[in-house]
Amino acid sequence: MTVLEYVLIGFFIGILTTAPVGPVNVMAIQHAVRSGFSHGVFVGLGAVVADTIFAAAAIFGVSAVTNFIDGQFRLIELVGGALLIIFGLKIWKTHPHLKQDGADAEYSYLGDSTAAFFIAITNPGTILVFAFIFGALGNYRPEHGDHFGALMMVAGVSAGATTWWIFVSALVSHFKARIDDHWLDRVNHIAGLALMLFGGLIYLNLAINGISHAAGLWAR
Repeated sequence: MTVLEYVLIGFFIGILTTAPVGPVNVMAIQHAVRSGFSHGVFVGLGAVVADTIFAAAAIFGVSAVTNFIDGQFRLIELVGGALLIIFGLKIWKTHPHLKQDGADAEYSYLGDSTAAFFIAITNPGTILVFAFIFGALGNYRPEHGDHFGALMMVAGVSAGATTWWIFVSALVSHFKARIDDHWLDRVNHIAGLALMLFGGLIYLNLAINGISHAAGLWAR
């Protein structure tokens, strides 16, 4: 695996874990609707800091654990795939709502970004999602001791998450008259489906490897 591949994988993971519409997404969308593009981005950047911390903790932690417990990759993939599918179903069924009264108090950019950071950092489920995604990557994850590769994957996560907030803020500020709860539902459906597909691909990879291994044993 090259450094660029690690960055690209991290970039995809960053978008995948940021796209589901939760409290921070709703907060960013509301500020982008009311105050414009830059305010929405600043809200999102607070969550990016939290996601970067979680991603770094997860990837270095997973690398150490999987190196210590040799031979448990299949178990990690099995559990991780199941949790991603369950998490995707939960997101699919979630129905977030935008406040319509416009009565939110005014805060500074830094204050809103800080609030988003604390909302994101106090969600313990995020680090579990990162841990199982990284654990399920198998050979596509940096090897234990490859700190530079791990850092590049974390950098990719940060870049992907930041790109998502820029995209959402730009989209919302441009089409703010059309943003409603149905729009949020569609975003969650796409994000949930992506997570379920990712979990399904993990099981497909396990099945292919199992068939190849069985064929190799049979050939002997």
